[in-house]
Amino acid sequence: EESPIPTMSGQKKRVAIIGSGNWGCAIAKIVGANCKRHPEFEDTVKMWVFEEMINGRKLTEIINTEHENVKYMKGIKLPDNIVAEPDLVKAATGAHVLIFVLPHQFLGNICKKIAGAHAPDCIAISLIKAVHFDDKGMVLISDMIRQGLNGMDCSVLMGANLAKEVASGAFCETTIGSRLEHNGRLLLKVFNDPLFHVSVVNDVPGVEVCGALKNVVALGAGFTDGMGLGDNSKAAIIRIGLMEMKRFIQAHFPGVMDKTFFESCGVADLIVTCYGGGEPPRAAG
Repeated sequence: EESPIPTMSGQKKRVAIIGSGNWGCAIAKIVGANCKRHPEFEDTVKMWVFEEMINGRKLTEIINTEHENVKYMKGIKLPDNIVAEPDLVKAATGAHVLIFVLPHQFLGNICKKIAGAHAPDCIAISLIKAVHFDDKGMVLISDMIRQGLNGMDCSVLMGANLAKEVASGAFCETTIGSRLEHNGRLLLKVFNDPLFHVSVVNDVPGVEVCGALKNVVALGAGFTDGMGLGDNSKAAIIRIGLMEMKRFIQAHFPGVMDKTFFESCGVADLIVTCYGGGEPPRAAG
């Protein structure tokens, strides 16, 4: 067991989750349990929830009393130390670790609102499987967060992680891409679990762009399903797609390592998205 990782002032680290959809609630189960288990973290984990009314009750009230997000993850109980917070700034206040798990189009306004509310030594991690485009081309979501939060270090977590299976406790793997080794070690403690095995690699763009591009290949896999072409054809699409992902990513980010494509964020996430029931890109195909 590693020794606790202290904050700048020596107090326990506070973790906050920004987002509460199905993936947010699935990961909240793991994060909540880990923050209770490891002494360097505060027990309470605030989770920002966009307030909605469900059958006359506030969604945050339901989550905080019944420990269940009845809209996005019905039937899955959240740890009692996960506290739903409708006020974004309050959710982020004093946080040493900010976990972003929400649609990326909301990031700009969210970062503006919470910048400065967090702890001075705060780090971020994005669980958002997407890339953004501006008039200059492709922009990493981690770079959007870093720029929006005054240069804060931002890691990424991607992998073969269907939210319902993670929430139900089925074993899976995932990959964290982190630029700084000590931040990677801290995030390993936040997320690693006997049933959620985390590997940390020093390759943020490789991990991150794999998480976005696999959706393009999954469309092709969906086309093979729709055309009745069978598993041989789908396997060919997956293999060719993986090679095209590798060429594309390494052309745009020359430092991306070959081995990243064989982590959960690469080949495993590609397979589960192309075969997984109900995955949107494959279903759209």
